[in-house]
Amino acid sequence: MRSEDTPFEGGPLDGRVLPVLLGHTGHPPKVYEVPVPDEHGGAPTVLVYHRVQAGTTRRLGLHKGWKYVYDPEGRRPDRSLKWPWTKRPRPGADV
Repeated sequence: MRSEDTPFEGGPLDGRVLPVLLGHTGHPPKVYEVPVPDEHGGAPTVLVYHRVQAGTTRRLGLHKGWKYVYDPEGRRPDRSLKWPWTKRPRPGADV
């Protein structure tokens, strides 16, 4: 599998460049989760980073690559269907 050196911004990995495996489309994953073990043997803390565009070229506005930005709230994107004709309640929603 191919990997790409991807920079990280914010959080504990700020300023680091790590190799990230690419998917079959040639892009890194949209969400990168890093489990950090607890010092006292408890449940590990999960750091969440979201993929954003690293920049564009000045003249043509072409894509320059990807970088990851730290999400301090640790939210995962909502993966439910976004079609208006589906009326299923979201998990955890009071019905």
